[in-house]
Amino acid sequence: MIITLKDGSKKEYESSMSVIDIANDISAGLARMACAGEVDGEVVDLRHVVDKDVTLNILTFNDDSGKGAFRHTTAHILSQAVKRLFPEVKLAIGPSIENGYYYDFDKETPFTNEDLEAIEKEMKKIVKENLPIKRFELPRDEAISFMKEKGEDYKVELIEDLGKDEVISFYEQGEFVDLCAGPHLMTTKPVKAFKLLSVAGAYWRGDEKNKMLSRIYGTSFTKKAELDAYIQKLEEAKKRDHRKLGKELELFAMFDEGPGFPFFLPKGMVLRNTLIDYWREVHNRANYQEIATPIILNKELWLRSGHWDHYRENMYTTVIDELDYAVKPMNCPGGMLVYKNKMHSYRDLPLRVGELGLVHRHEMSGALHGLMRVRNFTQDDAHIFMLPEQIKDEIVGVINLIDEVYKVFGFKYHMELSTRPEDSMGSDEDWDMATEALRQALDENGLDYVVNEGDGAFYGPKIDFHLEDCLGRTWQCGTIQLDFQLPERFELEYTGKDGEKHRPVMIHRVVFGSIERFIGILIEHFAGAFPAWLAPVQVKVLPISDKYNDYATKVVDGLKAKGIRVEFDDRAEKIGYKIREGRMERVPYLLIVGQKEQDENKVAVRSRAKGDEGATLLDEFIVRLEKEIESKEIIEAEEK
Repeated sequence: MIITLKDGSKKEYESSMSVIDIANDISAGLARMACAGEVDGEVVDLRHVVDKDVTLNILTFNDDSGKGAFRHTTAHILSQAVKRLFPEVKLAIGPSIENGYYYDFDKETPFTNEDLEAIEKEMKKIVKENLPIKRFELPRDEAISFMKEKGEDYKVELIEDLGKDEVISFYEQGEFVDLCAGPHLMTTKPVKAFKLLSVAGAYWRGDEKNKMLSRIYGTSFTKKAELDAYIQKLEEAKKRDHRKLGKELELFAMFDEGPGFPFFLPKGMVLRNTLIDYWREVHNRANYQEIATPIILNKELWLRSGHWDHYRENMYTTVIDELDYAVKPMNCPGGMLVYKNKMHSYRDLPLRVGELGLVHRHEMSGALHGLMRVRNFTQDDAHIFMLPEQIKDEIVGVINLIDEVYKVFGFKYHMELSTRPEDSMGSDEDWDMATEALRQALDENGLDYVVNEGDGAFYGPKIDFHLEDCLGRTWQCGTIQLDFQLPERFELEYTGKDGEKHRPVMIHRVVFGSIERFIGILIEHFAGAFPAWLAPVQVKVLPISDKYNDYATKVVDGLKAKGIRVEFDDRAEKIGYKIREGRMERVPYLLIVGQKEQDENKVAVRSRAKGDEGATLLDEFIVRLEKEIESKEIIEAEEK
């Protein structure tokens, strides 16, 4: 058989061989680093036997799938340690996830920090034991009996949900056996750098009607230095947590009276409105028209749009005049009605219509997370109605608009093309046409992207934009969704050049995604130290003593006259205390005034980026700040 490797080179073997044996034949060093294999595009176990001509890629920790196998093995080491220390605990599921892994356990009392320490200690023992990891299979009925004998009820339920003819695979390491499809490492030995991070509650199978389980999160790496760097990044993320900073900086609040429904405080509203003003500026330049649609609309609309059938469990409903209504989870059906409000000609298209629409979606209480996961949020939606021949140009126009916005905030990003999901509506022909249109727009403009199979919206494929923040974390925000379905369902029409009626094609798109979530991302990205144009308070004026309050008032009035957001700290506190507070509040500029400044009509400037900058004329400072605000400049602190 001929094995074609990733670099195009070929290896020839006379008989079948496992992936790990082929890796060893290529290089002993590669075999030591191998975590899994990829055969003809399919990720397989290192034990997988190759018996025909294939394309083979040996996956290491540097590959996402290799990393997944490594961390999945760590999850098994975790569950083995738990079973050794707490034999009565029942096992649920334990996959690898981005940046780590978790395992769900049915334990009568939640795990404590002391438990995690003991579990980590036992995991280290398991790694040192260098236990060989073996795979074996059983027919479905035997697999059920096997798990019943072990008292693993959750595993039995998982197997019973599989087809009757399924062959069930297990992985064994020492005394521990787990139901698992794999892949896994060859032994426990390579997993030396790991850390258990936290415990959380998780409903079995994500259903709040089921029992709450204890979920242990962890991470693992091949090198201790990489683990230490990751832990350090997590510590930095804790300092930047938008929930903590949002409270300290008085931006937003969450109350028990409205779980998942954020309250924006005065300073938070300044930040929010500044973002919205910028959004309007960008969209006005790009020839968008703005509309507003109602929050509550009747059931018939949501049946027509498909949301009632495909999204009902996430919708809030009510009854008005004995008829069913729903609180909108999305803005698009209202946008359809606006389009239908009058007849359109081909000359009107493309028609770009934007909306800052408040939507409500039901999220389980355990999934709520500050501004990142809420039950009501404002989508910066827009819908573009166009002719078929305008599709590519409009997609490129949206990509350029999103690129412009993200660059203002200093974000890097990557794009993903998401294709048809299982739960979808529409013909294969429409889906193929829509997907190909998105692909061509990306390819013809030389844009890099990855394909995310099966992750499109239920009505069409999409391009997703994943932001990367200063800690290297990614956030899916912007999206461009091409839709042939809603124009059909709502019978949208335009009059063509031929005088006949035709269906427009439609794009759904957002830039921020959710304004609330985007604010949460910005808080963490900037650690609350927003650029001057975004900062709720741009300048704070600090008189050295109350003798200089009159002059300080003149400074404040001069700044306000120029539209600069300023606060006056006239408290009878020492100036050092006021400066420290101003720095804690992350105000871009503190202006200190005393006798000398008053005599010379100056201000002593202390900036967040450079510290003490000395005295300057007030007018000169205002000109400088106006330029910084106008340019939306991001000024980073100089290294000391």
